[in-house]
Amino acid sequence: MTLRTGHVGLNVTDLDRSLAFYRDVLGFGVLGEGKDDDGQRRYAFLGPLSGDGRPVLTLWQQARGTYDGGLPGLHHLALEAESVERVREYETALRAYGAPFAHDGVVAHGEGSASGGIFFHDPDGTRLEIFAASGAEDAPAPNAPAPTCGFF
Repeated sequence: MTLRTGHVGLNVTDLDRSLAFYRDVLGFGVLGEGKDDDGQRRYAFLGPLSGDGRPVLTLWQQARGTYDGGLPGLHHLALEAESVERVREYETALRAYGAPFAHDGVVAHGEGSASGGIFFHDPDGTRLEIFAASGAEDAPAPNAPAPTCGFF
C-alpha cells in the first residue's frame, strides 16, 4: 500500500480572513463550508473548482494566537505551480495583498538547483511556499549549504 497526501488541514483564527487569502489571492475554490453544533467553530474545504471535487486544504477556525514555527507540527506547506512564470504571477498578487515574504523574489531550492520558488506567510503566519520544478537555475540560493525551504 502506498500513501499519498489527501489534503492538508490548517487551524486558523479567522475563517473569513483566511478564506479571502486562500480564495482571492491564491485562487482556491471553496468546495464547502460548515460549522459545529454550537456555531462557534467553522470550517471550509478548498480545492480546484474543476476536477474530482476533492479538497486540497481544509481551514479550521479553532486557533488562537499566531503560528509558531518553533513548536512541533507543520513546518511549511509547499504548493507547486506549472512554471516559474506562474510563481512570479503569484508573487505579484501576494505583494499586492501585503503578504510578508522570507526572501526577495524567486529563489532556488539550493545552489545550482533548477527548482525554486517564493516563501511567504499567510494571515496567521503559517509558512507557505509556491515553487516550480524548473526555471530557477539563475536565481540565488539564500542558504547555500542547506535547502532553502528548510530554514525560513
